[in-house]
Amino acid sequence: MDSAVIFDVDGVLLDLTAAEENAFFRVFEHRYGLTGLSNDWDSYRVRNDEHIIAEILAAHDLPSTDHAKIVADYLAILESGLASGALRVTEITGAQDLLAGLRHCRLGIATANLLSAARLRLQSAAMWAPVQDMAFGAEGSGHKRETVARAIRATGLPRDRIVYIGDNLNDVDAGLANGVHFIGFSKDAARRSRLAAAGADHLSGDHAQTGVIIRRLLGLTSAG
Repeated sequence: MDSAVIFDVDGVLLDLTAAEENAFFRVFEHRYGLTGLSNDWDSYRVRNDEHIIAEILAAHDLPSTDHAKIVADYLAILESGLASGALRVTEITGAQDLLAGLRHCRLGIATANLLSAARLRLQSAAMWAPVQDMAFGAEGSGHKRETVARAIRATGLPRDRIVYIGDNLNDVDAGLANGVHFIGFSKDAARRSRLAAAGADHLSGDHAQTGVIIRRLLGLTSAG
């Protein structure tokens, strides 16, 4: 396989539901009684689950050694909720078909979520298997450009043979900083305009279009 496609998770493969978002912050309420924490991911210094946990602990003078307990509690809530149906994963329309159509490319993810959490959610949506061999998350990373850089190195491919797809401004930065093809994806036209203003040259509003752009950028004759 001489080409690779790396996906952000939320907003590209999955919709992050309010219930899933609340599960992350529920841990702090259960363990410490903390409520009213910001769910604006961009309000934190580093948009990365590991760093957000550390920032919240530091801001409330809580032991940094509790970090592992927070992660374990969060994963337990997520796993239990997905198993019981209290939490339901929502696929971005066409995401599974897009992955299936790219089966002859190397596929991976670069997410600011904890990789362990992304795995649970993608497994629930039957989308983990195609990306599992090249999957990178918040663990051991900082800003998104660092996570994407790790995924790029794992491909072993020239950068002009790699496409990264994301939906946030930090994704645009990550794609441009790492010198790969970048597609700004969003179902929302206003959001796509913001991605374009930040430097995204390729934009998609649905995954049929995403597939067409990928094939053009990588010179593929078909979705495979």
